[in-house]
This record gives sequence, structure tokens and C-alpha cells, in this order.
Amino acid sequence: MIYAGLDVGSRTIKLVTFDSAVRHEEVIATGVSPLPRCRELLADKEFTRLVVTGYGRHLVAPALGGDIISEIKAFATGARYLFPECHSVIDIGGQDSKVILLSEKGEVRKFEMNDRCAAGTGRFLEIMAGTLETSLTDIGSLALNASRIININSLCTVFAESEVISLIAKGEEPSAIALALHEAIATRIQTMILRVGIKEETVFAGGGSYNRCLVELLEKKLKANLNVPESPQTVGALGAALLAGSDKAGG
Repeated sequence: MIYAGLDVGSRTIKLVTFDSAVRHEEVIATGVSPLPRCRELLADKEFTRLVVTGYGRHLVAPALGGDIISEIKAFATGARYLFPECHSVIDIGGQDSKVILLSEKGEVRKFEMNDRCAAGTGRFLEIMAGTLETSLTDIGSLALNASRIININSLCTVFAESEVISLIAKGEEPSAIALALHEAIATRIQTMILRVGIKEETVFAGGGSYNRCLVELLEKKLKANLNVPESPQTVGALGAALLAGSDKAGG
């Protein structure tokens, strides 16, 4: 039997279908009409059961006849499947970031989630990239080319943007500003990690893990290597698909 998992995020919708292995995975933009987009995504797919997670789960699941699970549970399940020795998960997504501590059996023991502001998220970096006249894809590479270290004092998106504009006006090099922004995000994630506790092995999932600068800064702060999946954005959708094939979906 084939099972489907949907992760309806604020920025992207992720789909994974699974039987004994991943059969299909896809990532599309959420846009302003997530439900129609989910319908289109599933239109030609065959599956026995659907489980939905992410920001839009309560909108999408009832309309499509799916069950609902939390993002925490989905990411824990997906990360543990990909890395069976995983005990911790870091996820930096479009509008939130989360740190999850797992038990020896892979169950969620504790978690910390930042979902009240854009600080420490992909959206924060996207806005700052625009201010620096670069892209979200390229801002990490820009930061790694910095020749000096400076500080950004605020992670509030509004205040940080004003600070960046001020630094640009003073002639500061864009790469140094980009590195300072990444350092501020990594420090915020480190604070969440310290509150939750973290154990090796750690999986770094979500779109933020495509950013090599963030990976390097977090590894330096943790003094450990991070496991980045081949498809980091679909870890939550994979977890949802795996739970669709079990009796543990719901909640």
C-alpha cells in the first residue's frame, strides 16, 4: 500500500508518497491558495491514506480526508527514519524554527519552537537578502566570503533591516553584514538548543539547511557534525507519510 504525507508550510508545500521506500517527493510554492494547490499536487497520485502536517494542516486535512499530526511529531519521525541513530533535530523553515530532543526509542522528549516572529527563520534571511541586493540562495555564499567580522544587535526583522541599511550607508561590505546576520541566527538557534538539550546524532532539516554558512556556524557552536538529508525540505512530509502507514497518526 502507498501512503501520502503532506507538509503544508507557510512558504512551500511538500509531498511524499511511501510504501517500503519513498516513491515520489515534490516541493511547490504555497501561494495564497494552499488547498487548491494541494488538490492539484495529489490529483494524479494513488495512495491508501493521507496524513497532513504543517501550518495549513487544519485547512487541508478535513477537505482532503486526511489525518492531522503536529510538525514536531512529523519531523521527529522523518529524521529518525533517515538517520536511525538521530537523537536531535534542528529545523529552520520559512516562518519558524524548532529544536527537538528525542528519546532512545525516537519519541519526542522535549522541544522548543520559534513561531511568533520571523527572527531566526528563512523569511528573516529572505528579507535581509533583498536589502543586500542578493538572493536567499546566494546570501550564505556571500557570508562565507566575508573578510571581517561585525555584529548585528537585533534579530527583530524591522530593527535588523534598519541596522543593515545603516551599515550599508557607512560603507560596510555586504559580505560582512551577511555573515553577521547568519551569526545572529545561529546564536538564536544555539539558545534554543541549550534550553532543550541536544544529543548526537543531530539532523538539520528544513530549507535553512541548504545554507552552507548556517550549517558551518551551527557545527562550530555545537562542536559536532550535523546530518543534512539529501532532501531536507521533505523531512516533515516523509514523517507524515510514515505515520500514515502506522497507527500513530493523530495529534
